[in-house]
Amino acid sequence: MNQALLTFVLFTVFVGIYSWYKMRKEKFGSATSYFLGGRSLGAPLIAISMLLTNISTEQLVGMNGSSYKNGFIVMAWEVTSAIALVIGAVYFIPRYLKMGLTTIPQYLELRFDKSTHTIVNLLLIVSFVVTLLPVVLYTGALNFETLFDISKMFNITRDQSIWYLIVIIGVLGSVYATFGGLKAVAYSDAIYGIGLFIGGLMVPVFALMQIGHNDIGEGLSKVYTSAPEKFNSIGSSTSVLPFSTLFTGLVVNQIYFWCMNQVIVQRALGASNLKEAQKGFLIMGLFKILMPIIIVLPGVIGFYYFKDTLFANQDTVYPELVKKVLPISLVGFFAAVVMGTVLSTLNGVLNSAATLFSIGVYKRQIDPAANDKKLVRIGKMTSLTLAVCAMGLAPLVAKAPEGMYQLLQQLNGIFFIPIASILIGGFFIKSISAQGAKAAIFTGLAFYILTSFVFKVNLHFIHVWGIEFLLNIGVMLAVSAVYKNKNQYTPTYTGEVEITPWKYTKPVSIFLIIVTVLVFYLLS
Repeated sequence: MNQALLTFVLFTVFVGIYSWYKMRKEKFGSATSYFLGGRSLGAPLIAISMLLTNISTEQLVGMNGSSYKNGFIVMAWEVTSAIALVIGAVYFIPRYLKMGLTTIPQYLELRFDKSTHTIVNLLLIVSFVVTLLPVVLYTGALNFETLFDISKMFNITRDQSIWYLIVIIGVLGSVYATFGGLKAVAYSDAIYGIGLFIGGLMVPVFALMQIGHNDIGEGLSKVYTSAPEKFNSIGSSTSVLPFSTLFTGLVVNQIYFWCMNQVIVQRALGASNLKEAQKGFLIMGLFKILMPIIIVLPGVIGFYYFKDTLFANQDTVYPELVKKVLPISLVGFFAAVVMGTVLSTLNGVLNSAATLFSIGVYKRQIDPAANDKKLVRIGKMTSLTLAVCAMGLAPLVAKAPEGMYQLLQQLNGIFFIPIASILIGGFFIKSISAQGAKAAIFTGLAFYILTSFVFKVNLHFIHVWGIEFLLNIGVMLAVSAVYKNKNQYTPTYTGEVEITPWKYTKPVSIFLIIVTVLVFYLLS
C-alpha cells in the first residue's frame, strides 16, 4: 500500500507542476481571462474539461454502484447525453456565442428582466452547494477511504476518516479553483482526462482478463452468463430507471444539463470561436456514448465478484473492485486520476458559481461600477465561501437508499426543471413574459418539493420532472396572457468571437444520433 500511496503522490505532484508551468505567466487582469480562460479554449481542451467536470466520483463510484445493483439500465443517463450535446452544438451554442454571453442566466435578463436573471443565478449557486458539491466531496472521500484504508492507517473511525478526507479534498479543490481560474482547470483536466481513460479502461480490462484467464472475450462471456439480466438496457416500469422516462423528464433534464448548465456550458463560452465550441461538444458526445465501458460495465463485473454481498453498501463496490483487480502500483495511479476528477468537478463548479455571483449578482445588483479586478476578487471569495458550506453539508448525504447517483439526480430536479422550463420557454415561445417566467420558477419549485419529498406520489421522479415541465409551461402561458410580454428581444451579434459554424457539425451529429439508437438496440 505504501507503493500505491507513493504513485498517487508522484502523479498528483506532476499534474500540479504541469499546470503551474502552463499558467505561470497568466495575470488574470480581466474578468474574461479568469472566468472564461480569455476565450481561447480549443475543441480538445473544451471536450476533456467538460468530461472531467462531469465525470467525478459521483459517476465512477455512484453509477457503478447503481449498475452493480441494477445493471445496464442506468447507462441511459450517459448515452442519451450524446443527443443533448448534438442539440447544444447545432442550436444553443451558436446563439450563446452570438450574444457574447459570459453566463447562461445573462440571456434571461436580455429576454425577460434583471430580477429573473438574479433569481436564477442565486438558485444555481444554492443548487451547487446543497446537491452536487456535497455528493462529489462525500463520494471522493469514500473512494479514498475504501482504497487506502485510511481509518486503519491512522487508527481512527471510518466516519472520522471520511470527514477529514472531505476537508482535505475541499481545501485542495477550492485553493486550485480560486487561484487558477478556468484555464488552470482546463490544463489540469487535459492530463487527468487522459489518465481517466487509461485508468478507467484498465479496471474492466484487468478484471475481464482475470476472470477469463487472460482472455477478455472469455471473461466477458462468463460475466454475462452469470447474470444476463444485468446486460439489459431497457428498464421495466418498476426499475430504478424505467425506459419510458427517456421520453418524459429525462429529455428535459439532458437538454438542461448539457445545453444550459453553466458548469458545463462555460467551457464552450470560453471557446476561441464557434467551430471549436461545436467540435468540443460533439467530441464530448462521442465520449458519452463510450463512457458506460468505464462507469457502468465495472459495476456489473462487480456483481460477478461480490454477488449481492455489497447491496447494502453499493457505493463501495467500485473502489473494492479497483483494489481487487489492479496491481498495487496502478491503484496509486488510478487513485490520483480519481482525485483529479474530484478536483476538476469541484474546481469547475466553484469557478462557475464565482462567475454567476460576480457577474450575475454582484455587478448587476450590488456594485454596477465594480471593475474587473474587484470582480475577480469577489469571485475568489465566493469560491472559498461555497467550498466551506459544501464541506459542512457533505457528511449528510451518506445514507442514500438507492445510492449516491440516484440521490444526486433527485436533488438536482429541485432546481434543474424550473430553470430549464423558463430557458426553453424563453427561446421558443415569444409570448412568455418576465412575470410568467418568475411565476413558473416558484410554482415548479413548490410542485417538485411537495410531490417528491412531502407527499407520497406513486410515480417515478423523472416522470414527475416531465409533468412539472408541462405545468411550468402552462403557468407561463397563463400568466403571460394576463401580464403581456413587453420585451421583444432579438439576439444580436456582439462580435466577441468568430461564429462561422463547423462544416461537419450536421453529419457528425447524425452519426452520433444513429450510434446512440444502435447502442440501445444492441443491449435491449
